[in-house]
Amino acid sequence: MRRILTILVEDRPGVLTRVSGLFSRRGYNIQNIAVGRTIEPGISRMTVSVEADPLTVEQVVKQLNKLVNVLKVSDLTEEASIGRELMLVKIKADPVKRSDIQQMVSTFRGKIIDVSPDSMIVEVTGDDEKLQAFTLMMQEFGIKEIVSTGQISLLRGSKTMRDVKA
Repeated sequence: MRRILTILVEDRPGVLTRVSGLFSRRGYNIQNIAVGRTIEPGISRMTVSVEADPLTVEQVVKQLNKLVNVLKVSDLTEEASIGRELMLVKIKADPVKRSDIQQMVSTFRGKIIDVSPDSMIVEVTGDDEKLQAFTLMMQEFGIKEIVSTGQISLLRGSKTMRDVKA
């Protein structure tokens, strides 16, 4: 089962290495990881997606809480939260097919952010299912490159990560 963990950490050199190293030493593959600053100076937030059962995640959370510079770890999988991912896709774009690509991008509420003589770069945000569907539709035109941020998540309503039990 896919689990979404959020980790508040001190913004210090080596913290990302220690966190990812813990997963690697335990033999867990990180599906994606996104790190960014928070509104609190000196504190960053990591969003980590892993494929693991609840018992395994419980053990990982306990071990993460023991790491230096880790302030709080929460499993948002069961919580009411919103998750999004940003993806940039470079698509082969012959002049004849550009209007078809533009129509498909519009259907997925994406943005064309760059156009060159033989390609377009499209920005799309959404959940994993939406991004997979977009990728599938773009394959008929020819995908040259894809890059994505990994999922980021926030709890719904007035609840914050600090309100969630580990």
